Amino acid sequence: MKRISILSLVLLLTGQLYAQSFMHGAGLTVIGGYSNGSSVIFAEGITYSPRFNFYETEKLSVSAGIPLSIGLSSTATSYDLNTQSFGYSLGFVANIPLMVNVNVGRGSTTANRQKTGYFGGVGIAYNRGDFVSIIEVDQNGNLVNQQENNIGPQANAGFRFGVGKAHKNIELRLSYFKALNGAKANVFGIAALFNF
Repeated sequence: MKRISILSLVLLLTGQLYAQSFMHGAGLTVIGGYSNGSSVIFAEGITYSPRFNFYETEKLSVSAGIPLSIGLSSTATSYDLNTQSFGYSLGFVANIPLMVNVNVGRGSTTANRQKTGYFGGVGIAYNRGDFVSIIEVDQNGNLVNQQENNIGPQANAGFRFGVGKAHKNIELRLSYFKALNGAKANVFGIAALFNF
């Protein structure tokens, strides 16, 4: 009897693991953050979020995904002491995490037709940003800027709202990244995506 129970459990779990699907979405993002309290970053861009559900039930799924965000930041490059004005140039920001999420309700699977859903998860990320010093000015009046390539943990969570009769939905996502190297930046993200 014990062997039959264990075999049944293994077959059930194996069946769930083979119930896999690929889902993805795209949208707009805003990225902001600071480094050591003296440097800031603010960028606007786009997010493409592919994910693979490796475990599915009727109500939820567990997925692995790479919600890639890239954007442009307005980087202050100089400061005129006489006119107290800044000079600006464009900077580049990228956030590339590998996330494991638990998805519940709408958007959790292609078969789920609930009106709303939510998700949350953790992962590891690479983050590249042009941080602008708001304190340090060199002898020529130029702001001290930092280009940082960081790695660290990332967390995200959000809601999904159904659109139409299929599994399509609008997703609102919040994320937080903490760099473990460099100036140990804290980076926040807000994204709105259409998942199809």
